[in-house]
Amino acid sequence: MKGIDRVAQHSHASQLKMLYNSIATASVAFASVVSALPTELSKRANIDTTVLQFALTLEHLENVFYKQALKNFSQEDFQKAGYSADYYNDLKYIAHDEEQHVLLLEGALTAAGVTPVQACTYSFPYYDVRSFITLSSVLEGVGTSAYLGGAPLITSKQYLTVAASILVTEALHTSLQRLAINEVPMANPYGTPLDPMSVYTLAAMFIVSCPASNAALPFTSYPSLQVDGSTCTCEEPQCGSPSDVVKRGDGWASRHHGWPETWRPQQSNSCTPPSPGKSVMFTANSTIPAGSYVTFVSGLSVVSVQGNIDGADITAAVPAQAMGQTYVFVTSQDEKGTLTAADIQYGPAVLEVNPPPPSIDYSILKE
Repeated sequence: MKGIDRVAQHSHASQLKMLYNSIATASVAFASVVSALPTELSKRANIDTTVLQFALTLEHLENVFYKQALKNFSQEDFQKAGYSADYYNDLKYIAHDEEQHVLLLEGALTAAGVTPVQACTYSFPYYDVRSFITLSSVLEGVGTSAYLGGAPLITSKQYLTVAASILVTEALHTSLQRLAINEVPMANPYGTPLDPMSVYTLAAMFIVSCPASNAALPFTSYPSLQVDGSTCTCEEPQCGSPSDVVKRGDGWASRHHGWPETWRPQQSNSCTPPSPGKSVMFTANSTIPAGSYVTFVSGLSVVSVQGNIDGADITAAVPAQAMGQTYVFVTSQDEKGTLTAADIQYGPAVLEVNPPPPSIDYSILKE
């Protein structure tokens, strides 16, 4: 990206690592989206307005998220953090996009005779410009996955086209923000669908309260799962033990399924995400049943790995299919390519995985 100080950005990897160590979000494969919904919802002939209300709930969150940041941080603040005036202007375009998404969805619901949900009161755990961008990169990734996962639920072709149009823009936002924190913008050849129940798990963590008049959404949260801090690989000479790299506030995390309250400057050692083959430990909020699996959902792949269990901790090697923003569950059995909601015991956690170097087979080219 034009004008970004790559040296300054390199330290942002630690901001992302801290977020991945504690975020509790969710994702399932495209084929399992409907099975993750409550029975009474999946049986309805037309759930379009429910899907639109949920989409509006997410767009309200993003709209407030970006506008608060633009109020809190000036262009000078971004430039001091190593970002150019061009990047700051791009950020304003993102804020404008989210506002337009809100207006479009409100209009569609009103035209359908449904009262649109209003914005809630939110609490976003960022501390400075860098932690804001880090959080933004993950939220945009989840937002992109949410639209992809919700697509098969929509019965109206017109609504589906609108959702697809928004999906394209959310994906552009995701790539921009991943590049801004020195991650590969297109780390996976495929997008990762995210089911509504899992998206709700993420969104609920930021919501303090909502207007009483808002229609209730038919979703509940999954039990939480966190990435253990020792996953971090420190790159800087001054780095000490893994415990020096990642510090979590126990009180805040217990209320928000592991989201960190802040990312502070003294916690900004640089570290790289794990690569396939590296063992990663995850921590649940209770003792994990014997025989459980760690299931990685990335792109269109769902891969289960037999976990090594120690109380509430479970360890497994990252599979080769995991690339980029990956969603991790603890499941009761090997999912064999399709995640089933009934098998989910904990999760998911969000894990950034370093993609392998790109390989190009020129024999596929036909002249």
